[in-house]
Amino acid sequence: MRRLAPSLLGLSLLCALALPAAMAAESGKTPSPKELLDHAKPEEWRSPDPQNIVVMQLPQGRVVIELAPDFTPRHAENIRTLVRGHYFDGLAIIRVQDNFVTQWGDPEDDDKGDKSKLRSLGKASKTLPPEYTRPIDDKLPWTALPDGDVYAPEVGFSEGFPVARDKTTGQEWLTHCYGAVGVARDVGPETGSGSSLYAIIGQAPRGLDRNLAVAGRVLQGMEFLSAFPRGTGALGFYEKPEQRTTIRSVTLLADMPAAQRPKLQVLRTDSPTFAALIEAKRNRHDDFYTVPAGKIDLCSINVPVRDAK
Repeated sequence: MRRLAPSLLGLSLLCALALPAAMAAESGKTPSPKELLDHAKPEEWRSPDPQNIVVMQLPQGRVVIELAPDFTPRHAENIRTLVRGHYFDGLAIIRVQDNFVTQWGDPEDDDKGDKSKLRSLGKASKTLPPEYTRPIDDKLPWTALPDGDVYAPEVGFSEGFPVARDKTTGQEWLTHCYGAVGVARDVGPETGSGSSLYAIIGQAPRGLDRNLAVAGRVLQGMEFLSAFPRGTGALGFYEKPEQRTTIRSVTLLADMPAAQRPKLQVLRTDSPTFAALIEAKRNRHDDFYTVPAGKIDLCSINVPVRDAK
């Protein structure tokens, strides 16, 4: 992915600050996200790699997930293998815990399930080495958030994903913000294969960071994942089969007929418009917001997604 050279990055940030300032000068108010996005240039949007896009079709609608192979490459590849083997087709939403997660996979993999009826993983691996962190890679795009963080020395965005890092250990990792897609596991760190996944649907449980692999994030469809009835069993698991929602299909975008592919674009998080969105949210001032917060936390920033024109 293209990175901006330091001199150009500095210029882009100046432009980012100048844009909301100029718009505010005209109206006396902080520009809205829509106003800022309407001024975004075409090159500030990226089209995700079809090999990294998973499309899950539910009865309620479509959920689109972008995998993060630069951070969890083994899990991304195993999930691709599972999807191409139609592993998830006909499985179910098995758990919805309020203010926490929606989880999907094989119902027989639950503690009360019949393990003799477990669906075969096909060519996918049953176990994988944990991918909770990765070495900091200066070749990856990085947009730092200077407001501080409770859970990490430094946070920011890379390739559209919220990321934390610690330069003293030389490690960085994906964070459990709203919409993050993680890999469920048992106690053993190698037991998370990607055959059971969860999406964060509540307040960001950042204490999970570096304890579970985050394999991607939801680009579209959170309105479906967050609206399921909450499970009544322990940890939000559904206690009766009729409570579960059946997954109609899960497909890689690369394997879908061109005419059926959702055409999405994601705002580049190393772009001037993204920087302007952060600044506008940090120092919002209008008829309703009379006291700007002056700061912003990592998980309160949503990376814009749009249908390609």
